[in-house]
Amino acid sequence: QVQLIESGGGLVQAGGSLRLSCAASGRTFSSRAMGWFRQAPGKEREFVAGITWSGGGTDYAESVKGRFTISRDNAKNTVYLQLNSLKPHDTQVYYCARGVNGGVYLSHLYYDSWGQGTQVTVSS
Repeated sequence: QVQLIESGGGLVQAGGSLRLSCAASGRTFSSRAMGWFRQAPGKEREFVAGITWSGGGTDYAESVKGRFTISRDNAKNTVYLQLNSLKPHDTQVYYCARGVNGGVYLSHLYYDSWGQGTQVTVSS
């Protein structure tokens, strides 16, 4: 059973930056895609960014393209999400998730392990 632990959330002003980290336990990290999702109260969890097992491929939601960057370090079993030019709409709980295989998918159905989430709050 893999354990995912997110960190790096917090309160930031609009236009600011944060870097989220997700540390994974277990030996399957380097063979699986990883994703970041987010969820606002009362809304569906939505895909933010994903990265293939090797880090050679990435995908982003349209709303974050050009502002957020996903990366991974397989030697450290860690995936990152750099959040730049933050907007109040980005205020949500951010979750990292492990993919069911090495490819990136936008649907949460293709992710089988989830972290507990980290809160990002952007003030205007």
